[in-house]
Amino acid sequence: MNQIALLSNWIGKTFAIWALVSAVLGFVFPEFFASLAFLIVPILGIIMFGMGMTLRTEDFLEIVKRPKPVLVGLLAQFTLMPLIAYLLTMIFNLDPLIAVGVILVGCCPGGTSSNVITFLAKGDVALSVAITSISTLLAPFLTPILLNVFAGQLIDIDLASMMVTITKIVILPILLGVVFHKFLGSKIAFVTEVLPMVSVLGISIIIAAVVAVSKATILDSGAIVFIVVALHNMLGYTLGYVIARLSGFTERQRRAIMVEVGMQNSGLGAALAATYFNPVAALPSAIFSVWHNFSGALVANIFAKRDAR
Repeated sequence: MNQIALLSNWIGKTFAIWALVSAVLGFVFPEFFASLAFLIVPILGIIMFGMGMTLRTEDFLEIVKRPKPVLVGLLAQFTLMPLIAYLLTMIFNLDPLIAVGVILVGCCPGGTSSNVITFLAKGDVALSVAITSISTLLAPFLTPILLNVFAGQLIDIDLASMMVTITKIVILPILLGVVFHKFLGSKIAFVTEVLPMVSVLGISIIIAAVVAVSKATILDSGAIVFIVVALHNMLGYTLGYVIARLSGFTERQRRAIMVEVGMQNSGLGAALAATYFNPVAALPSAIFSVWHNFSGALVANIFAKRDAR
């Protein structure tokens, strides 16, 4: 079992490679991977269940112990990222479906891999987990509302239905995972050891499916979408760090907030786009899944070298 745990941990740390490989496979074999698009929502549910199994009651109490950094991180995430996404779609004059996809990513909660990147960047992991957990619990309400505010003029958005969907595929699996962990504890410890591998496999399938369905769009405007996604991510990192610094937080807290603001739950973005709009609208989420793991690893490496001086 130790070898399986080590393999799972290694796969989790090298997610950027697998994300890129899955994108290439989806592009080269579109017929096969497009047929897997129906798995996007159930796969996200499984990933969220796994996330729930890693959470502790203490993770949610962090907002009571240290409310200011948690609230600043949440506020920056749910204001800056949707606004930046909206402005970028206007500046680059994106196709409405692609624009909705970009804005949707910006309205999503913190990414599931942000905690790992925060750890590698020697940031405040407890703060990172708290922001990710609470932003995810707020997602059923804030994500549809923010999407309607920033993209309502582009496409009709069924707020109530989307709220119910996010609750079903995000909140319920997380709560179920928390309950499993609380009552079964050590009896299912082996499951948590393979969660990184399961998450990477799941997100990789989502990426491949979205890329396969969106192949024609990628050939037509993939470069522009990539530039927009990269700018969105990097601006999130930069402004997240600046706001945390201006707020007087420690260096470790700054790094955690920076990563939380810059990295979104692209799996949720892909699932919602494929369910409510068009698989093409899920393309920004797929590109973001590939890109933010590379950028996150790069950010962590920069901080590691700075600390080594």
